[in-house]
Amino acid sequence: MPLKVETVMLGPETEQYAGQGQGAMTIAGIAAASKKTEELGFDGTTTPEAGHDPYLPITIAAEHTEHITLGTNVAIAFPRSPMVTAQIAWDLQQLSGGRFNLGLGTQVKGHNERRYAAPWTAPPGPRLRDYILCLQAMFDTFQNPKEPRYFEGEHYKFTMMAPFFNPGPIEYPRVPIYIAAVNTYMSRLAGELCDGVRLHPISTFQRTKEVVLPIIEGGATKAGRSRADINVIGAPFLALGKDEEGVEKAKRALKQRISFYASTRTYHAVLEFHGWNDLGMQLHKLSVEGKWQEMPALITDDMLAEFAVVGTYDDFVPALRARAEGVYDTVLLDLPPALRADDDRVRDIVRQVRGE
Repeated sequence: MPLKVETVMLGPETEQYAGQGQGAMTIAGIAAASKKTEELGFDGTTTPEAGHDPYLPITIAAEHTEHITLGTNVAIAFPRSPMVTAQIAWDLQQLSGGRFNLGLGTQVKGHNERRYAAPWTAPPGPRLRDYILCLQAMFDTFQNPKEPRYFEGEHYKFTMMAPFFNPGPIEYPRVPIYIAAVNTYMSRLAGELCDGVRLHPISTFQRTKEVVLPIIEGGATKAGRSRADINVIGAPFLALGKDEEGVEKAKRALKQRISFYASTRTYHAVLEFHGWNDLGMQLHKLSVEGKWQEMPALITDDMLAEFAVVGTYDDFVPALRARAEGVYDTVLLDLPPALRADDDRVRDIVRQVRGE
């Protein structure tokens, strides 16, 4: 089964997960990274909201690429009103020649209120459902100014659009909407309303196959759609090295990342599925205490094997395809820095993952 292959720009490195900060981005760096991504044969690239705005780099990437898709992975929805998001997405769709994918996520209450200084007004699932329906109404109104389509939901209302403020029609008016999903509601919502779902790396292969995919299909069926209508994008954790010594080093670094995400209570359903009920609360306690560098010790090698593809560069593609086929439609590869520096090997990996 062919797989599409994406990658990420400006993704966080191990030091960031360990609480040691991150570097500054540059226009030249974004331009070079996006251009190289296209040259290496990737189908798309994405930008996270992990300290930097996720939309701004896509403007630069659009100028320096011609074919690859460009998406947010993911932009946090609630701190931005639907109109703010709709205007940004509409402009990026126009500037990229129809190559933009809008990826949205909700984050958790504490981060919305305390980090974004944004109100948390309702449970995230129903609120995001309203948000997406509102966006779709806004996109239709932008494209057909004389026939505005308004929306009134429980959480958002869009009932006015003066011609002065309407950005007007564009050549590629259908902006694909993707949402991040781990748990039941978001998975069902993706199947019902969205073009695709971006699975969080914390979602293991087994849980995705046994729990998440049937829920996505159920949401699609409810809306008169099929599972094939939804692009399921997996972003599995990777612990890769040139040799066994490199693999062991990569495993230690990956345990830092996994412990960071597994400390978030929203993701504890994944841990519970595997019978790791106590792990999440232990990690959460350490994170509240700021003991980021003590957290990886709680992640065992057996746990790592459930979350990640582990192996040498030579073993990587067969191991990935064996676990991803029938689960993902697209795979996002966040390759380690040492491997990213080897253009020929990366190009070959992309071709092999795609089944070429």
